[in-house]
Amino acid sequence: MVTRVTAQSTGEKVVRKVAENIQKSLTRAVSGSLGLSGERMSRVDTAWLRMDNDTNLMQILGVWQLTPGVKYAAVRQRIENTLARYDRFRQRAVEDATGATWLFDDDFDLANHVLLEKLPRSARGHEERALQERVAELASQRLDRGRPLWQFHLIEDYTDPDGVRGSAMILRIHHCIADGIALISVVMAMVDGGAPPPAPGRQDAAAHGAQDWMVDTLLKPFTHLTVKALGAMGDGAARSLDLLGNPAKGLEQGLEQGMKGSLDMAKVMVQAITDSAALALMPDDSRTRLKGKSSGVKKVAWCQPIPLEDVKAVGKALNCSLNDVLLSCAAGAIGEYLKSLGDTMADQEIRAMVPVNLRPREQVPTLGNHFGLAPLVLPLGLDNPVARVYEVRRRMLALKGSYQPLLAFGLLAVAGLLIKPAQDMLLNFFSKKTTAVMTNVPGPREKLRFCGATLAHSMFWVPQSGNVGLGVSILSYGGGVQFGVITDSAICPDPQRIIDEFEPEFAKLAIITLMLPWGE
Repeated sequence: MVTRVTAQSTGEKVVRKVAENIQKSLTRAVSGSLGLSGERMSRVDTAWLRMDNDTNLMQILGVWQLTPGVKYAAVRQRIENTLARYDRFRQRAVEDATGATWLFDDDFDLANHVLLEKLPRSARGHEERALQERVAELASQRLDRGRPLWQFHLIEDYTDPDGVRGSAMILRIHHCIADGIALISVVMAMVDGGAPPPAPGRQDAAAHGAQDWMVDTLLKPFTHLTVKALGAMGDGAARSLDLLGNPAKGLEQGLEQGMKGSLDMAKVMVQAITDSAALALMPDDSRTRLKGKSSGVKKVAWCQPIPLEDVKAVGKALNCSLNDVLLSCAAGAIGEYLKSLGDTMADQEIRAMVPVNLRPREQVPTLGNHFGLAPLVLPLGLDNPVARVYEVRRRMLALKGSYQPLLAFGLLAVAGLLIKPAQDMLLNFFSKKTTAVMTNVPGPREKLRFCGATLAHSMFWVPQSGNVGLGVSILSYGGGVQFGVITDSAICPDPQRIIDEFEPEFAKLAIITLMLPWGE
């Protein structure tokens, strides 16, 4: 027991000590050469910062529709008392030869980040199209690197498709600040009655120093995925990381447990090698019309929510998860869109990168990026909706036993250490293998309120990298499920045609499910 605890603490101390020295050297180098002093950006976040290119910007986009309307002064005051209390939203990112540093913006002015604007005048019933065009326009505009990398655009007067008057707000946050899971906690601090933001100077536990990054990246992600790994040095008997984290299970289990640990480690090593090879040898994705050279001009579209209870009922009847049902409907919608253009869909598939949260369930989400990417191949060519949802379920279950999301996270960390051309080469590997980025995020079950108004609808999109020209977002919120698409205009000039297929695909699945020969 004592030996095991000592081995764990010594090993972790060594890792932290080495990383601390690296961090000090980097800080001295940067401070000496550039005259800068600040907090070093993690390697993964640095990769996201550098990933901007002429066709895809690494911005997380969101749209809120509020009823009744809200006023600029109230919104600005709310953001000043919540979002602006996070250090990261008052800091700018400064790149250097070895990475990037977070520095406080001495000229920080909320007026540069909370903007009031009006949509162009449009005919009644076409306001939503005008809002979509403005979101697409902003998706192609770079955030000012000389300031903190976020902006909110408030449209005080907006009328939704049902004729309800209110307001709309477009949110833009650079991915280097945080991933979607972390930003949900930030949003929850902004809404009425939300948890207060952390005290200034204390919330950035998320922005780990280099020593925390190395421990978290090299060790803890395995624990996060409940992966038994890593051999313990000493007597030569390998023990899993799970046992290192639970010393009470240790030596008293004797030789038998030690042998089991060796077998566990061997299995993990085989799985890791297999998944590494699978990731490296992934074939290029199918050459559909959704894959090609991006132009940098974006288009967005979204549908009205469908009842969440209906989706749950179908999932329960088919013994499938909500995620299986929704991803299957998304695959069906994309397939129907391609068929409408005259494409043959028999046996056709595309690969979508699906973000996977690498935080442990009990950890409070903090800023920064802590997610991997799982490559999911979507069966577009399966016409039978029930067969398609079962095939999606089978493929998702296969990914759950894979280390590929963790390996992708590691590649992003490595990318953050490379010079820009080398990083681009590494990240272009993913874009060649991928047609879409697809996310499915469960939001609050009850509708939130913001500045006294109801947040009636919420939509978001995560960015695509390289030449990937299709992003699909599924959000459950307030009792409904909403489906949104962002595309590059050179690849899909009218994403509304994909959106219009989503609800019919779910309706077909629901009807066929009801017609199945259920037992008494």
